[in-house]
Amino acid sequence: MDEDRLKQEKVQRFEEFVDRRLKPDLVNAIAQRDKVFEQQKVFSDLKRNIENLRKNGVTSLRMMVNLGSEVYMQADVPDTRHIFVDVGLGFHVEFTWSEALEFISIREARLARQIEEYTHLIANIKAQIKLVCEGIRELLQLPAE
Repeated sequence: MDEDRLKQEKVQRFEEFVDRRLKPDLVNAIAQRDKVFEQQKVFSDLKRNIENLRKNGVTSLRMMVNLGSEVYMQADVPDTRHIFVDVGLGFHVEFTWSEALEFISIREARLARQIEEYTHLIANIKAQIKLVCEGIRELLQLPAE
């Protein structure tokens, strides 16, 4: 009887480890990777817009700007050849199209590395969960799935 109780305690500790540590770590890593994917999309869209401006020779434009809370106003951009890019921490830097494209290229490479790191971390956490589940199965002497 003591052996069964000991097994149950071990199983409970393993299950708590999965539920309290590994699963939250997995959710967090996926959320962090999703944030990096969002940043990657922003830079990809900006790159495409700059390339379209350059390709079509658009040096000025009129557009609707969201002021917040879905309130818009019309804005004139007299010179599109110089743009301000959010470089992080609330700072915006004025770039020419070429400078912006170079910055975006560097940033995209960094974001791709971050995505790769998070993907690797996610795979490791999933492997740990599987390993613990296999340990529980062995303790309970259940057939493998």
